[in-house]
Amino acid sequence: MQSFDIDKTDLLRIKTALEGDDAELQKVLKEYHASEIALLFEKLPQEAKEKIINILPTDIASDVLSEMDEEHRPGELLINLHPEKRSEIIEELDYDDATDIISQLDEDEQKEVLDDLDHEDATSIRALMSYDEDTAGGLMNPQIIKVNLSLDKKDALDEVIRQSEEMEEFYTIYVVDDHDILKGVLSIKDLVKARTNAKVKDLLISDFVYVKAQLDQEEVAKLISQYNLTSIPVVDDDMKLLGRITFDDIIDVMEQESTEDILKFSGVSEDEELSGNWKDAVKSRLPWLIINLGTAYLAASIIRHFDDTVAQLPILAAYMTIIAGMGGNSATQALAVTVRRISLTDLTDSQAYNAVLKEFLVGMINGAANGIVVFFIALFYDADPLLGLVLFLAMTGNLIVAGLTGSSIPLILKRVGIDPAVASSIIITTFTDCAGFLLPLWFATKLLLPRIQLQKHLQMLHQLQLQHAHQLQLIQHLHH
Repeated sequence: MQSFDIDKTDLLRIKTALEGDDAELQKVLKEYHASEIALLFEKLPQEAKEKIINILPTDIASDVLSEMDEEHRPGELLINLHPEKRSEIIEELDYDDATDIISQLDEDEQKEVLDDLDHEDATSIRALMSYDEDTAGGLMNPQIIKVNLSLDKKDALDEVIRQSEEMEEFYTIYVVDDHDILKGVLSIKDLVKARTNAKVKDLLISDFVYVKAQLDQEEVAKLISQYNLTSIPVVDDDMKLLGRITFDDIIDVMEQESTEDILKFSGVSEDEELSGNWKDAVKSRLPWLIINLGTAYLAASIIRHFDDTVAQLPILAAYMTIIAGMGGNSATQALAVTVRRISLTDLTDSQAYNAVLKEFLVGMINGAANGIVVFFIALFYDADPLLGLVLFLAMTGNLIVAGLTGSSIPLILKRVGIDPAVASSIIITTFTDCAGFLLPLWFATKLLLPRIQLQKHLQMLHQLQLQHAHQLQLIQHLHH
């Protein structure tokens, strides 16, 4: 089965069906999966979405809402439904999905929705809403299969069958004591294959992976990925079982975290929605651009400090942009690798040192290689080997700076509790821009300017000699 992409044909079919009777619309909608309808909703007006939700069977409507991206406001669609239809849809949703949607509403709207639900559902959703949305507690689903460790095989199977009637799927059985304290996990396979008189306490796996409710969702994703788990239990500080997080929830988390990292890496606030309007985009990006403007003035001040060098060697203006640009590109490469390494694991001091050393060596080698290229360009096009030497040294030096800052800055920020993806880019760009201007200007001042000044002195001396010779000729002519 191929992935579904929205095209004009699908939208035209839906819009045409919306203009007809309900029977025709239902017939067309049956050809689409819930996730495909959720994608189509991105291109449809609110009125059309409400009509479709009301026509769809409750189970399909709930799937559509759960598949919608948060930025497309499934909560607004839910609150506008008839209270009876709304409650039916929420009852079909998993508690964690229902919580995510209801959390998008205002407090008054949340109260209105929850008051219409039965006591058990409302209590479970309110409990989940008490957790931060980016934690394991905010991500978990309290609907779980659990059995007491004192049960035998037959009673345990009966309990699993009874509890699973209202669950679409489950992957693990959780074993608890009389106080709901999690003691271990049990696979369906082990339970089914066990002897008839086997006890749950003899079948459970006591060495298992679990998370506390307050743990950040990114850490949960790392654990599920590291141990190849289909689900992971969530407990409180007393090891009381609260719920479970499944791998499909983690896929959404990884997509969300990747999007946030890319946005922050580019100097864009994570609060900016991809489909948001231009006002939100300006509000999100302008502060970072102003900070960048300040760092750009810092780099410009270096050029002003070397006014005399620039005036006498205007060719440097062209080469400085190349060196600064290459430093920025090299630093971005080092930064991307380091941030990715940090996101995957907590580096020890030794690993951090090796990472910085590696980027130093990479920067030095790449800098020398590119420096040689620039040297020969200056040699053949400008016929100036000393200028080539200046550019070689500057290019090598700036790419070393790029490697060192691109690897060490995110590690330092991580140690002091600052998200490396947020602040690293601006700091590193400042270093590479400043070094990209400072190094060629400084080397040129030390190596090229003395030559220019010597040439000027020799030229002046030559002019004086010519003037002196002319004066001698004039005296001799007058004498004769």
